[in-house]
This record gives sequence, C-alpha cells and structure tokens, in this order.
Amino acid sequence: MVSVTVTQSIAFLIFVAPLCIYVAWNDLRAMKIPTWSTDALAIVFVVVGVFVMPFSEYAWRYSHFFVVLIIAMVLNAIGAMGAGDSKFLASAAPFVHLDDVGFIFILLGAGIFAGLLIHRIAKAIPAVRNLVPDWESWDQGKRFPLGFPMGAVLIIYLAFPLLLLI
Repeated sequence: MVSVTVTQSIAFLIFVAPLCIYVAWNDLRAMKIPTWSTDALAIVFVVVGVFVMPFSEYAWRYSHFFVVLIIAMVLNAIGAMGAGDSKFLASAAPFVHLDDVGFIFILLGAGIFAGLLIHRIAKAIPAVRNLVPDWESWDQGKRFPLGFPMGAVLIIYLAFPLLLLI
C-alpha cells in the first residue's frame, strides 16, 4: 500500500519516532516546535536515507523538501499554520514517496481531525488536564498544536510496512 520498504521503515523509525514524539509533546506543552528538532529530522533523512534508498530516488526526494517548504511558507504567511509546523512539514516531506502523497493527505486529514478531537476531549476532563496543567495548548482557543497529529502521521506512515507484517 505504501512505497516505504521494511528496511527503510525500521531504519528511519529508530530516529524519527523519538523526534516526532518530542515534537508532539513540546507543541502540546509550549505551542512551539523547536528548530533543532526539525533540523534533526532533516538530518536523519540525509544520513540514513543514503544507506536505505536507491541514490536516484534519494536525490529526487530533496525536491519534496523545497516544494513543501514553499507551500508551507505561504500557509504560514496567511496564518494557516505556525512557522514550526511549516518547518516540520518541509523536513518530513523527503520521507514520503511521491506515489504516497494522496495517502499522506488522507492520513493528515484523519490525523488532524483525531488529534483535535483527542485534544479537546482531554482538555475537558479535569483529571487529564490536571496531569499537565501548565500546557499552553489548553488555553489557546481555536489555535491547535499541529505538531501533535503531524508527528503521529509521520510515525504511522513510516511504520505502515511493519503493521502489514502483523
């Protein structure tokens, strides 16, 4: 169903999953995605990708970064997303095979909807909210920490070949 191989899945997830979890947590906590985390995500692709992908495909994936960066910068400029969200999307783009873009859009749509629903439900439950009372995302009104669902979507996409093995 996806164009990620099992080898790529394992190699990328070892490094990407902890970064995505950190991004999600920090965006929920502080409504910020630190630049070092998006830089680290890009570096994972640069370093690991060259070992697990055919070189022509690996080189072509850099164009994904630039295309998504331009689109994300426009979305940031019109206020549709934060700068950290834009940097995360651009850094995550090379991990996605061009043939899987439609699937990623479906995952992103479902992930953002589920993330928003989970966040709003958790926010309404005092016992949950009291576990992390200082999270900035609790009091942001309509603003929502997109790093939470975007990190989850990248993990799910990269883990998909492993899920099919089960």
